[in-house]
Amino acid sequence: MESKAAEQDGSDGVVTTIISHEVLAGAESRYDSWLAEAREACMRFAGYLSTDVIRPVGGARTYTVIIRFARFDQLSAWIDSAERHALLAKMAPFLPKGDKYETRTGLEFWFTPAEAKVKHPKPWKQWLITWSAIFPLTVIVPIILGPLFVSVPALGTLLPSRALTAAIVVLMMVYVIMPRYTKWVSRWLFD
Repeated sequence: MESKAAEQDGSDGVVTTIISHEVLAGAESRYDSWLAEAREACMRFAGYLSTDVIRPVGGARTYTVIIRFARFDQLSAWIDSAERHALLAKMAPFLPKGDKYETRTGLEFWFTPAEAKVKHPKPWKQWLITWSAIFPLTVIVPIILGPLFVSVPALGTLLPSRALTAAIVVLMMVYVIMPRYTKWVSRWLFD
């Protein structure tokens, strides 16, 4: 098992583990069944948020599994659990390069899934994806907050209104939009 972790301070905030498994040719259906079993086990752990799977394309053999937990300590409980180790032992003969994972927090996972170590998305694509997600939010959020700024004049001044707007835009980007958006455009993004 190989691990590279970032920001392991136990602080609150969504934490993502990106797991890379190269699966032996012919073992794909076995891996899919195993992955469903592993996902079910993972879901029983406190703080579990989601699991996404990026399947190999072309002649590639590497699956990328993205798991999100609410906090680092909750993710660590899953990663270090006896259940996960038993599941890995069961699949080990079909994973020639073993279980490799990298833990990330905050925004860094948007554009750097495990396969990006080989192929990085082009900067103009990252810019376009980020801009196309942020621009609508910077238009809509201030409109929605307008009545609040009118009813509470202290919030409507320049600095508080911008701070509240920015906080909501970033919150939406991190927790709602980018995890889904980058998954939706991943083939184009990494093409």
